[in-house]
Amino acid sequence: MTKRAYFIGIGGIGMSAIARFYKHEGYEVAGYDKTPSDLTGELQNEGISIHFDDCVAAIPEQFRNSETLVIYTPAIPDNSVEFNYFRETGNTPVKRSAVLGMIAKDRKVLAVAGTHGKTTTSTLLAHLITVASDGCTAFLGGISKNYNSNLLLSKSEWLVAEADEYDRSFLRLYPHIAIVTAADADHLDIYGTEKEMKNTFGDFVAQIDSDGVLILKKGTDIPLNKLRCKKYSYSYDNKESDFYAFNIELHRGIFKFDIHTPVGTIDSCTLGLLGWVNIENAVAAVAASILAGADKNRIKNALETFSGVKRRFDVQVNTPERAYIDDYAHHPEELKASITSVRQMFPGRKILGIFQPHLYTRTRDFAAEFAESLSLLDELILLDIYPARELPVEGVTSRIIFDKVRIKNKVVCSKEQLMNLLAYRDIDVLVTLGAGDIDRFVEPITEFLTRQ
Repeated sequence: MTKRAYFIGIGGIGMSAIARFYKHEGYEVAGYDKTPSDLTGELQNEGISIHFDDCVAAIPEQFRNSETLVIYTPAIPDNSVEFNYFRETGNTPVKRSAVLGMIAKDRKVLAVAGTHGKTTTSTLLAHLITVASDGCTAFLGGISKNYNSNLLLSKSEWLVAEADEYDRSFLRLYPHIAIVTAADADHLDIYGTEKEMKNTFGDFVAQIDSDGVLILKKGTDIPLNKLRCKKYSYSYDNKESDFYAFNIELHRGIFKFDIHTPVGTIDSCTLGLLGWVNIENAVAAVAASILAGADKNRIKNALETFSGVKRRFDVQVNTPERAYIDDYAHHPEELKASITSVRQMFPGRKILGIFQPHLYTRTRDFAAEFAESLSLLDELILLDIYPARELPVEGVTSRIIFDKVRIKNKVVCSKEQLMNLLAYRDIDVLVTLGAGDIDRFVEPITEFLTRQ
């Protein structure tokens, strides 16, 4: 009997990685998504049937039975026609996080959790394990530039996974080694309070194998009373940490540094990424790879050859005349880290930021914090809120951020107006920020800047 897997919301970054995995495992794979994208186009080129109408008739007939493994994303609304069809006809759709947990059950898991930094850190970790050890299978939250994919495949026992706190998804994973990069308040629509969110991080780290390891960013405040395993700390440059960087030097935007570890120093590292925040991510990934048995000498080469992740501090243009960086930052702390990294790279230059808020609830809960971070820019173009899975919340628009931003050169703009507005700007350094569909402007903005 042919094995089949059907994905509702197949175009999501996490969903598409699992779809690719099942295709590799010999399953017939198909799925639905709301809109076409570069990623859905790639999946179609790989032989996966995808449609963009939420209707039963569009589901390939051979998938319309209870034998099909139906996987859905939590971003799917309750009134999804296809989701309800499968539920009402004897199938039990399974959430993406549960399927990842099933896949990970028989492997040694290297999990990267945290309210920000986890995609770059997990992708770098997968690269380090691939280059400096025996390889890994990896489910990534972004497209690795080294491998042009969000899925790595290997016969190794190691599995690298981004452990997502949204919807408590990471509680489906039982890691051998786990990194926690941050636990700042987020997803309060799910957790209700910051305390409850932090308690859930405590539940996650309690699931680490008793002979495993927690690698926790120095100063991150989560409950550790249930922790059964050994704990190490890491930081950018805090010498009280177990793992940290030192002798940090900046050369034309590229950092050179040494890394202190409990098993000796890794000298003269060069990271193939821009931005100070990526040194911190690198320290975490190095810590996990060393504790997983990677060769310390080969780690240095792996760091230098890492090309990064699409939409994570992704440099599109960098000439003496102008620069353009695109970043997925969508939390106030991420915005702060991204903007200060840009400021450090281009001291004394004028930075224009374009920010698209992501979710009504996040905008409502952190308007003041967003405004504080965006006030670090010289100029701001603020787009309308990208709703994703949410319905509008009364009284919540980009204006509640805009009114609190302290800089004078600021404007609210629709997506339809954006390119025309940029045409009349004298652009020095530009950064696009956000997790919605702002990525659709990366190519036209890059073309516009390179034509000037």
